[in-house]
Amino acid sequence: MAELKEKLFSEFAPVSTEEWMAKITADLKGVPFEKKLVWKTGEGFNVNPFYRAEDIEGLKTTESLPGEFPYVRGTKKDNDWKVRQNIEVTCFKGANEKALDLLTKGVTSLGFIIKGDEVSAENIATLLDGICPEAVELNFNTCNCKAEKLIGILEYYLKGKDVDLNKCFGSVNYDPFKKPLVKGKENENWVEAASAVLKAGQALPGYKVLAVNGFYFNNAGAYITQELGYALAWGNELMAKLTEAGFSADEVGKKIKFNLGISSNYFMELAKFRAARWLWAEIVAAYNPECKCACKMNVHAQTSEWNMTIYDAHVNLLRSQTEAMSAALAGVDSITVRPFDKTYQTPDDFSERIARNQQLLLKEECHLDKVVDPSAGSYYVEVLTNSLAEVAWNLFLEVEDKGGFGAEVANGNIQNAVNASNVARKKAVATRREILLGSNQFPNFTEVAAGKIKETASCCCGGGSCGEATVTPLDFSRGASEFEALRLATEKSGKTPNVFMLTIGNLSMRIARSQFSSNFFACAGYKVIDNLGFETVEAGVEAAMKAGAQIVVLCSSDDEYAEYAPAAYKALAGRAEFVVAGAPACMEDLKAQGIDQFINVKSNVLETLKAFNAKLGIA
Repeated sequence: MAELKEKLFSEFAPVSTEEWMAKITADLKGVPFEKKLVWKTGEGFNVNPFYRAEDIEGLKTTESLPGEFPYVRGTKKDNDWKVRQNIEVTCFKGANEKALDLLTKGVTSLGFIIKGDEVSAENIATLLDGICPEAVELNFNTCNCKAEKLIGILEYYLKGKDVDLNKCFGSVNYDPFKKPLVKGKENENWVEAASAVLKAGQALPGYKVLAVNGFYFNNAGAYITQELGYALAWGNELMAKLTEAGFSADEVGKKIKFNLGISSNYFMELAKFRAARWLWAEIVAAYNPECKCACKMNVHAQTSEWNMTIYDAHVNLLRSQTEAMSAALAGVDSITVRPFDKTYQTPDDFSERIARNQQLLLKEECHLDKVVDPSAGSYYVEVLTNSLAEVAWNLFLEVEDKGGFGAEVANGNIQNAVNASNVARKKAVATRREILLGSNQFPNFTEVAAGKIKETASCCCGGGSCGEATVTPLDFSRGASEFEALRLATEKSGKTPNVFMLTIGNLSMRIARSQFSSNFFACAGYKVIDNLGFETVEAGVEAAMKAGAQIVVLCSSDDEYAEYAPAAYKALAGRAEFVVAGAPACMEDLKAQGIDQFINVKSNVLETLKAFNAKLGIA
């Protein structure tokens, strides 16, 4: 059989890159290759439509094995990851009961979010009652000012349980840069506080106590290279300042946990985690640790919030599923899948169950935990890994040249850069160059959402005022937020404009343009009235008026607009807003006749709909 396979493959002559390019160029029929097929990403590099073995020759990422420095292929020789679910603790007894229940449903990592003023030995004992700390990863998120106290309480509790502290594992999320990044407040004397936390954390060998919360950047709309570059600079700031404070590179490196986000850019995210491990290993190695294990990056990945939506919220399941798959294939240590309803309410039992099962499907049915770094050797992924590493490394060096992560956060430069990316990406959403299904494209025409939105925000300090910002904080508004505000305004106004599709002429063009226009106006929550077609524009206008249309959209072909548009505009006589679907060659002639509203693929959907809301008296 092997011989037959050899003969089979030998029948196919190798095809050179030059031959591929010649065929592609011929098929493009004069359209420039660079313009048509090369993907110009927002990450600072371009992506070609195909890659070949020659593209990965000499790349360092192909030289190591899983578990070997620089860990690009993983820090371990298996691909098992921990399934994490977070619990916001409002009642310690109730949280304990929930945690015990979750441990019977596939969860292997628990995250407890605790208000700072409720950190006490009694409460922690209640919270962890019946949970085996040697079998479950335990993660704690509380106010930074209570982190050292919490570590001491955990040490006392675990010693009282007569367990092997070397077998207990988890984290305490001490984050010295949360105040400036999230709240816009200065973080004075963080090195002294971090030193105290790190010193206390030595009593718990398996616990990470210093956090690099790179997911902030992801949730604020940063590009992938920004999240990676800034996260590396953040980690290096911890290494630099704490080794200067007298700790060894091993003591610091082994205590850092990276909490990174996952966007829906499937292959790019997969490559990001590979590049992250590689670059972090090189950074820590520069501090000359005694053990190479200090160079291993411990990564917890969590699905993105930036691309989650309120409308058509079940689409969030599709987004988070591909995101979780990217992280799983990339070999992270643990994953949290955010429940699909998190954007508008406190997640319920159903959404939490589905979020858990999304990971369990990847393990139990897809068996992604059985193969280490399955993307290794892929020409595309290897090139992406190197491209991301190069751009992120340059950004890291830029931050270091300007004084380091702490200085750049203190003056707001990093926040400003990420916020600018948020603005740029929202512009891409507004013009549909970045698609969020259900929000800016293919909305559910009949959905209403105002009634299901419940405020869930609370002060992360456990109450009280967070004070005035003294530095620019990150903007965590989601990509769909402006479209959602637009549609919610329509709902709450009590005015649902009727948009009438006046379809006439060329069958294929009028159908295509009516579908485009229907999706366009439905993004604002307008009622769309589509039609099969009219014999005359006058008949179409009459039907529109009978339907109570506030907006009439003419849908036909470019060639026919010169005749139909003026006739329809005249027949309408200002009784409704008149719109032409498309960008016909006769546009300037039509504008000269007073027809000045056109929608097409180049339109800024958001700004156009905002203008219609204003015209129709919708605040």
